Amino acid sequence: MDALPPEASDVAREAARRRSFAIIAHPDAGKTTLTEKLLLRGGAIQLAGAVRAKGNARRTRSDWMKIEQDRGISVATSVMTFERDNVVFNLLDTPGHEDFSEDTYRTLTAVDAAVMVLDAAKGIESQTRKLFEVCRLRDIPIVTFINKMDREARDPFELMDEIEKTLALDVAPIAWPVGRASEFAGTYDLREKRFLPVDATDADAVPLDGPNDARLPALVGEARAAALAEEAELALAGFAEFDLAAFRQGTLTPVFFGSALRDFGVGHLLDGLARYAPPPRARPADARTVEPGEPALTGFVFKVQANMDPNHRDRVAFVRLCSGKLIKGMRLKQVRTGKQVPVNAPLFFFAKERQVAEEAWPGDVVGVANHGTLRIGDTLTEGEAINFRGVPSFAPEILRSVRLEDPMLAKKLKTALSQLAEEGVVQLFRPFDGSPPVVGVVGQLQLDVLQSRLKVEYGVPAGFDATQWQMMRWIAGEDRTAIERYLDANRRDTAEDHDGEVVALFGSDWRRKRAEEEWPMLQFHAVREQHGLEQMKR
Repeated sequence: MDALPPEASDVAREAARRRSFAIIAHPDAGKTTLTEKLLLRGGAIQLAGAVRAKGNARRTRSDWMKIEQDRGISVATSVMTFERDNVVFNLLDTPGHEDFSEDTYRTLTAVDAAVMVLDAAKGIESQTRKLFEVCRLRDIPIVTFINKMDREARDPFELMDEIEKTLALDVAPIAWPVGRASEFAGTYDLREKRFLPVDATDADAVPLDGPNDARLPALVGEARAAALAEEAELALAGFAEFDLAAFRQGTLTPVFFGSALRDFGVGHLLDGLARYAPPPRARPADARTVEPGEPALTGFVFKVQANMDPNHRDRVAFVRLCSGKLIKGMRLKQVRTGKQVPVNAPLFFFAKERQVAEEAWPGDVVGVANHGTLRIGDTLTEGEAINFRGVPSFAPEILRSVRLEDPMLAKKLKTALSQLAEEGVVQLFRPFDGSPPVVGVVGQLQLDVLQSRLKVEYGVPAGFDATQWQMMRWIAGEDRTAIERYLDANRRDTAEDHDGEVVALFGSDWRRKRAEEEWPMLQFHAVREQHGLEQMKR
């Protein structure tokens, strides 16, 4: 861990032992299985559940929604807090499927590092590349875990070269695989000069004098020992030496090899996160930069989750703390509205399970009971009027009207859509001409989740119909009267979103381009930050 001066405050000391990280990957790279094994290694659970295992005892802890359990996929970010060797880890398991990328993008605003999981047979895939680019935009350090080394895999040098060329990222191997697929015997720790055997505990690591140690053939066989001696020498000469500053700047990634399913290499990865991943960093806000060691509390909402406990119809706002100390019973200022928010029972999470937090520190993620007051992007402080930047909202790629099977459930549908829009499951648009509301999603699977949750959690069976519109954009401009003129002239093709921001609806991309030509004083944004903060154009 990073050394602190003796005079450091309690806030600074607690912040220094926090590691908040997300796991990003293409679907089926083994991300959720790795999450399970990290929790097992951290002592947070006693039994890790394979993603497709049957029975409640072995269900994946981070996938708690019914649709996740039915399909064996992650569709919502889960937060899990655990402690190991005096380091507190806040692990955020993100959805891998691109249809839920918006949830993942928002989650990445709340972490200080990310673990990029690659399938050893497939390397970098499309969703991996997209998520990496988001990390790069935010200068988030990346730790790479090359998974499934116990199966048929590509050559490690080829995989490392692909990372360098595709992502323009220097690679520094921390471990090196000994053998491949059925011949996979473990990894050699290039920095600590030790052999880590498969199916053995970390305590069984064998200290060596180097990859040419005379004891290796007896441990792994002549052929594998000879191959390791040659490959380790090439790896050390051909790739960058690990540099902590370059890693934390986001220009270099340390690389670990292993098998999440067999729980191999996971402890080594967790040790690397504790040693190399940064503690909470300074956070830019609109008025100034907030340092984690400051005594006054600040934080922001990056996620809202409804119905984690369906019996109580609860709504929880996930708050990433950026500075100060949170104490149960505090009242915090919601900067957007100026209202006081009581934090009577802040929660630590373990996926769906929770416990009341007596106190929390910078880097921690806590849950705050939410009755529709807190929204994604909100900043909470002890009184200072600042807003943290960077929680994005993206223009949906699919627009649909909701078809209600039972008209008597119209009021329940309105409530459900409003809550799910607060949560970020869908975007909700209310046309100014009074026509029915429109929901927007990134992909078809997101619609399936919406339909499932409407039925399971709210008792509202519903379907979806195509609309006359294919895309939407947020309208912005310095001249407010020009916006009003546009709205008056296009009443049938404009709406407001759930936050009250005005949007333009278009039947085609040609219509969008025509609007940009006819209204040069306005901007039509595909991306915006929450609550009118700095808007961006793709």
